[in-house]
Amino acid sequence: MEIDAQQQQRKRIIVALDVSSENDALRLLGELDPRLCRVKIGKELFTACGPRLVTKVQQRGFEVFLDLKFHDIPNTVARAVEVAACELGAWMINVHASGGRAMLEASSRALRDSAGRQPLLVGVTVLTSLDDAALRELGHCHSASEQVLRLARMCEAAGLRGVVCSPAEVTMLRRELPRGFVLVTPGIRRPSEAQGDQKRVMGPAEALAAGADYLVVGRPITQASSPGAALDEYLAAIHGNSRDSD
Repeated sequence: MEIDAQQQQRKRIIVALDVSSENDALRLLGELDPRLCRVKIGKELFTACGPRLVTKVQQRGFEVFLDLKFHDIPNTVARAVEVAACELGAWMINVHASGGRAMLEASSRALRDSAGRQPLLVGVTVLTSLDDAALRELGHCHSASEQVLRLARMCEAAGLRGVVCSPAEVTMLRRELPRGFVLVTPGIRRPSEAQGDQKRVMGPAEALAAGADYLVVGRPITQASSPGAALDEYLAAIHGNSRDSD
């Protein structure tokens, strides 16, 4: 399927394939249009099915955000990132920013030095399931927003292309970091939808207006009775045509 540049630009939604079997993943893909979205493969699905499924998803025309949140010593993470890029052809890869500057720099350098595809390498700042109280329990003295900014600046300095952050921090990061720095935001919910375990959430149109580049949406689409229709509703919300206001 040929996808033109305008369609590529419109694919702002990344559907999270947070299921545990190949059959469930392929069933979901059968209800989605690769011209309208990208997809995310995370730890659950990758652990169950392995790299083979990444290839199958790509063969169906979908670009893959490989959400494995690499976090280890610099050399180990750099090699994993290179494999994800060169052998799996992932469109986007992420690493935990809390792995430190040396790990981030090694990951960025591994992609620059490789001869393969150059995916978007982004850093995970603070998980959207964490709030200020949870961070204090972990021993952090900064608020969630302060920690996000600190880690995002480190990622930018280390040569990463962007970060994963909650929509609550998008406006701040867009103000503080270069315009080309990519912001990927999970925690996207419309007012009528349950937050689940996400604590820092926002509506889709509101998140894009604040400066987000890509929106990760999981259960509101994947657990809908019609995932394709749910995706259409999100696209309508983005373009201001939804009755369910953000």
